[in-house]
Amino acid sequence: MELILAIGIGVLAGSGVWLILRPRSFQVIIGLSLLSYAVNLFIFSMGRLGTGKPPVLDPSIPMDTAAFTDPLPQALVLTAIVIGFAMTALFLVVLIVSRGLTGTDHVDGREPGQ
Repeated sequence: MELILAIGIGVLAGSGVWLILRPRSFQVIIGLSLLSYAVNLFIFSMGRLGTGKPPVLDPSIPMDTAAFTDPLPQALVLTAIVIGFAMTALFLVVLIVSRGLTGTDHVDGREPGQ
């Protein structure tokens, strides 16, 4: 399970970086989204991958760190998802306005060869 998650994070991060380096604004926005998904999965995996474990400690169970899942990474990822969605929406609005003003969606504002 950990290997599959690590490969998935690597593919998302690599694809995100590749798209960020592209010349079109929309590709840069999608690359930022993929990179944020990779970071979210990485943070989420830091809270241990486990199923069927309670998220908080139970006073009746002796203190054993393997008996619970850390809820902090889950809360951080949930917050990051909301912020990432708002950031993507803002970037898309800026992209639409920029394309309307300049007539192109290239990052530097001009078509190649001009």
